[in-house]
Amino acid sequence: MSRKNRANLAERVVKTAETTLATEDAVCAIDVLRGIGWLDASALDAWRQGRVDCVEAAIQTNPVRLVEALEIFQRWAAGQGLVASETDYVARTPQRQALRFSRAGDPAVERLFRTHWTSPEIPDKRRERLAEKASRAPELVVVQPLNREWTCHRCGGTGDLLIMENAGPACLGCAGLGDLEFLGSGDALLTRRAKARSGRYAVVVRFSRTRRRYERQGLMVEPHALKEAERELGREPE
Repeated sequence: MSRKNRANLAERVVKTAETTLATEDAVCAIDVLRGIGWLDASALDAWRQGRVDCVEAAIQTNPVRLVEALEIFQRWAAGQGLVASETDYVARTPQRQALRFSRAGDPAVERLFRTHWTSPEIPDKRRERLAEKASRAPELVVVQPLNREWTCHRCGGTGDLLIMENAGPACLGCAGLGDLEFLGSGDALLTRRAKARSGRYAVVVRFSRTRRRYERQGLMVEPHALKEAERELGREPE
């Protein structure tokens, strides 16, 4: 990379990192790559869902420039005296498999991606909340299709709900979620309590043709969690 291009890249990386840190109190490599335009939201979501092998495969630049950007970011963070902490990333799948960042799985590159940086000036409790948020596993997303013209890539069946996997849509039974019970939106208190008591849950969404976006329809929760929440609120059927 030429000296001019390196200087331009450094300016973009630092500007993005400074802006993110100022607004979020924390910054990581993923934030920077999104900010400089090398990683778009759809590619990031596909990686989170386990449909892309690694972040590097979704990044719109060559490996040499990627490593250069990561090194610039790390030097800037260290120079600012920021506090480093490593975060585990898992896929938005029922298996919750660990996500990979680089094609080769290089430990040094993986560490650069997993490291989150926070200001030493923020309170410890705020830092703990940020670390908890960063390490929180993403919610599973179940789709309520507009029609039943789809086929489970595992069993060949169909149904009212599906979850997307690498090979295509899968029914909830094959995905290991067939025992969950649907709780529709509309009762925020019941939803919060059932969600808190359910070891496994998934957000149910449906595509709105008018708004051109997926909208939340409710949750899939473990039956015992729903019953316990209803009992606590005195809403059990007589």
